[in-house]
Amino acid sequence: MLFPKKVKHRKWQVGRMSKEKRNRPDTRGITVSYGEYGLKAMSPARVKSNQIEAARRVISRTMGKAGKSWIRIFPDRPVTKKAAEVPMGKGKGDPEYFVFEVRPGRILFEIEGVPEEVAREALRKATAKLPLQAKFVRREDTRV
Repeated sequence: MLFPKKVKHRKWQVGRMSKEKRNRPDTRGITVSYGEYGLKAMSPARVKSNQIEAARRVISRTMGKAGKSWIRIFPDRPVTKKAAEVPMGKGKGDPEYFVFEVRPGRILFEIEGVPEEVAREALRKATAKLPLQAKFVRREDTRV
């Protein structure tokens, strides 16, 4: 699973966002840069590191030995959780897992070196592993 080797701050503040800000399209990472095909997020979500790994595994299995894939997101935001049956107070819980906050328009994965049907199937299966809606895009039609 993906997680940072070293972090400046072990625990982050919650960082609540209004629905308007969360649904605002992303401005960075919105074009297919490395491969021919990509998976573009259409809804906002917090993607956990184990969900990214599950999607990566299903992409590599579907493509077989042919082709190359890129992961365009990295989970660097820690999410904390208090242990079960711990009383209120006594500070914040320990870091439980890491997430990446996806906004609409962000390219999540890229693929090249396989036919379009195989790439479409691999990215469709990967979408099922993620907590968001996404669509298949080609290199030339990423700008909408």
